[in-house]
Amino acid sequence: MDEFDADIVIIGAGVIGLAIGRALALKGREVIILEAEDHIATHTSSRNSEVIHAGIYYATGSLKARFCVEGRRKLYDYLDSHGVSYRRCEKLVVAIGEDEAGELYPILARAHENDVPELQLVTAAKARALEPTLSDKVSAALYSPVSGIFDSHGYFLALQGEIEDRGGMIAFGSPVMGGAVVGDGVEVRTGGTSPTKITARTLINAAGHNAVAIAASIEGPHTDNLPTMHYVKGSYFSITGKTPFSRLIYPLSGRASLGLHLSIDLAGRGKLGPDAEWLPDDAGPPFNYRVDPSRAAKFYAAARRYWPDLPDGALAPDYAGVRPKVVGPGEPSGDFIIRKDAPGLVNLFGIESPGLTSSLAIADHVARMLD
Repeated sequence: MDEFDADIVIIGAGVIGLAIGRALALKGREVIILEAEDHIATHTSSRNSEVIHAGIYYATGSLKARFCVEGRRKLYDYLDSHGVSYRRCEKLVVAIGEDEAGELYPILARAHENDVPELQLVTAAKARALEPTLSDKVSAALYSPVSGIFDSHGYFLALQGEIEDRGGMIAFGSPVMGGAVVGDGVEVRTGGTSPTKITARTLINAAGHNAVAIAASIEGPHTDNLPTMHYVKGSYFSITGKTPFSRLIYPLSGRASLGLHLSIDLAGRGKLGPDAEWLPDDAGPPFNYRVDPSRAAKFYAAARRYWPDLPDGALAPDYAGVRPKVVGPGEPSGDFIIRKDAPGLVNLFGIESPGLTSSLAIADHVARMLD
């Protein structure tokens, strides 16, 4: 087994690991990212709606609220400066019936507390003027001009390029097998075709689905205070033919997701999802990402509340993702967990939506923790 010392070792080449690696490489740190797969961003990071969130829903004062708002601003600037495609396509959060209309007011108040700009409460007539295909049962809506969509893969590649341009590297096919906190650093062992023992000045665990399991495999006092992971599968169905919306359409949200929303990609293709399917307590990676065609019935019913003209046969199974959550079914929505568990160990748990939008803000936060 090869052995060597390192400055910064990051576990996971998803968007969070890449963003942190880029932030630290820009500060002149030597960065190595360990990735079990053969490519970057193969799981949570690439299995989502590619939406740039405004920060409307999250509890005031939470890391999700703070980093989503800050991250959105940073992300738009980054996409501009690096030539990554995006579109500020805007979003409507629609209420169906007068009972739901009343639920928009506390959401609007929370968004203002979260410093979300330009969010407006609009009438049903205004909402249908923006999107004429909306149901006549829509009673009011929140209109978010700052919401958008973007080329997430182009973003990942830009982050990777900046890391490598500054001397950092990504070691693919390098699963973490265990380790231990040692003095002011962390020793970590990797598997794969070239097993290695690395003693890192700082180890950052951004392993997504595997973050808690990896933290548990690293010996140290932090193992007495690890969260329990829960997993929610979210399936997407693509919309065949032309989608008659130009904006994101969101119903009112539930506990596990932001509702079964309609989104569009940069090519104008529409999709519905994700839904929320809590996996069994003993579930864990690797996950089955197959979309069950029988779930389409629920998608039709949910979408027709705001899009009654959705034709039969218009939905096709597309893809799925799994959200790593630190709360269980029926519990209030959890927050990101980002903590320094030893002088040389930073753990990130439960980085789900809006993690993609928040990624640059999370990275800057971790960099400040190390400063």
